[in-house]
Amino acid sequence: VRSRRQRQMCIRDRLTGLTVNLLVNNIGQATNFITNVIEANIIYEDLDFAAIEGFGSKWCLHADHTYDKNPLTNFVSPKDKRGKGIELRLLGCNPDKAEMRAEKYGFKVISKSQDKPHGLRECYIIDNSGYCWVPCEYL
Repeated sequence: VRSRRQRQMCIRDRLTGLTVNLLVNNIGQATNFITNVIEANIIYEDLDFAAIEGFGSKWCLHADHTYDKNPLTNFVSPKDKRGKGIELRLLGCNPDKAEMRAEKYGFKVISKSQDKPHGLRECYIIDNSGYCWVPCEYL
């Protein structure tokens, strides 16, 4: 486990601009999905936190226990479904390949890859924390 200072030095120049923080039950399980299904890059990972980069975006994962003193604690419960109603779209992530990898690793595909009228080919995958990921590419 790295110290807080080591974590800061590792990511300070890599995470800039708007980032999204996702609360997850288990960092290792979440990064398994990130690396094996959507094939994004892990910038940094420890038991509490991970920084991710892929498809022109950067985002962070925080283990539930790291939010015990966060102001959002009163609004978020680890028992709730995560990201209810939010689609985490990954433009440039091949949906057919992501769908195959999701099935291989036992993740739930709720909509198979298909061409949509809005000009994208996409599929919908639920990760182990309950977030809905939508790998998609322009037609």
